[in-house]
Amino acid sequence: MEAILLGIYAFFVWLIFFKFKWLPWNKVSMVIVITIPVVGMAALILTLNVVAPSSADVRVMNKVLQVVPQVKGRVIELAVEGNRSYRKGDVLLRIDPTNYEFAVKQLKAKLKADDANVANAEAAARQLSASVKGAAGKVSAAQAKLDLARRRLQEHQELVAAGAGDKFALEDAQTRVRELEGELVSAQSAETQAKEQLSARSEGEYVAIAAARAQRAATESQLANAQWELDQTVYRAPANGRVINLQVRVGTMLVPMPMAPAFSFVEDEQELIAFYHQNELYGVAPGNEAEVALETHPGEIIKARVDSVIWAQSQGVVPQAGMSATGTGGTVPNTGPYAPPPNRFAVKLKLDGPSKTLSLPTGAMGAGAIYTEHVAAIHILRKVIMRVNSKLNYLVLKLH
Repeated sequence: MEAILLGIYAFFVWLIFFKFKWLPWNKVSMVIVITIPVVGMAALILTLNVVAPSSADVRVMNKVLQVVPQVKGRVIELAVEGNRSYRKGDVLLRIDPTNYEFAVKQLKAKLKADDANVANAEAAARQLSASVKGAAGKVSAAQAKLDLARRRLQEHQELVAAGAGDKFALEDAQTRVRELEGELVSAQSAETQAKEQLSARSEGEYVAIAAARAQRAATESQLANAQWELDQTVYRAPANGRVINLQVRVGTMLVPMPMAPAFSFVEDEQELIAFYHQNELYGVAPGNEAEVALETHPGEIIKARVDSVIWAQSQGVVPQAGMSATGTGGTVPNTGPYAPPPNRFAVKLKLDGPSKTLSLPTGAMGAGAIYTEHVAAIHILRKVIMRVNSKLNYLVLKLH
C-alpha cells in the first residue's frame, strides 16, 4: 500500500514539475519533494501501528487432552481411529472388565451380608430391651416373695417366743428368707447387666447396631469405588474432538501413569491467539474488529473480533532459586544479571461473521490486524496490506 501511495505521489510530482512545469525544479523543490513523502509515510506508518496494530504471529490453538486410563487392564476393544472426529460420550476404547466385575459382585454379596448383620443387631437390641423388662419383672416377683417370707418368719418367731410355735418351722422360714434374698440379688444383678448392655450407645444408637451399620457403610463405599473402577474400563470422548497419535492396539496393556498416555485427544474448541509487543495494545479493547490471514488459507481473510487481552506473561513472576541465609531451605528471588528483552502479550480473538463456522488446523500460523475505534479513516491501508499478504501466501518459496 505504501508503494501505491508513493507511486501516486510520484505521478503528481511528474505532472507538476515535468509535464506541465507549473513549478520550477530546483534544489528547494527537490528537498521539499523528497521530505514530504518521507515525513508523511513515517507519520502514517507510526499512526497505523497504533490505531490498527498488526501481528506477524497469529496461531490457532486447541486444547489437547493426554488420555491416561484411570484403571489398569488390557485393551479388548478399540472403537477409535486416528484423525477422526468424535462426539462427546462416544466410546473410544474398552479395557478388560473381568477383574472389576468380580470385585463388584463380591462387594454386592458382602453388602447383603452386612444388611443381615444390621437386621440381627436390631433384633438383638429388641430382645435385650425385652430381657430388661423381664428382669425387672423377676426383681418385682422376688421382692414380693421375700416380703411374704419375712412376714411368715416374723409370725413363727412370735409363736416360738410364746411357746406355741414349732422350732423346725421357724428354721424352715429362716432358710426360705435367705433363699429368696439370694434370688432377689441374682434378679437385680441380671437386670443391671441387661440395662448396662442396652445403655452402651454410640451417637445415640445401640453400639451393636452402630457397628453393623458402620460396617455396611464401609462396604457400600467400597462397592461405589469398585463400580467406578468398572465404569472406567469404558473410556468415552470427553468432548467433541478427534484422536491423534494413536499407538494403542487391541491387547495393549494400559496403566494409570501420567507419563504413558494412551493417545492424545484434540478438542474441537479453538482459540485464535495473536501476539503483540507491549506498547501496541493500549488502544485495543474487547469487541474491536480484527482480521487474520493464515498460510493454510491463502487468499482468504478470516474475520474475527477481540475477545480479551491477556494482561499476564511469565516475566511478571520472579523466579526463585538458592537457599535462604538461615539455611532452612527457603528460596530467594533470582533477579538475574541484566534486564531481559520484554515479552509479548497475547490477544484472544474469536471468529466472527461468516468465519464463525470455520474449522481451522491446529497450530496454523499467519498474520493479523486489530482495528481500534481511533482514526478509522486510515484503517483501509491496513486492510489493503492484509489482503496483499494473504495473496502472497499462494507463493511457495522453495527451490525444489
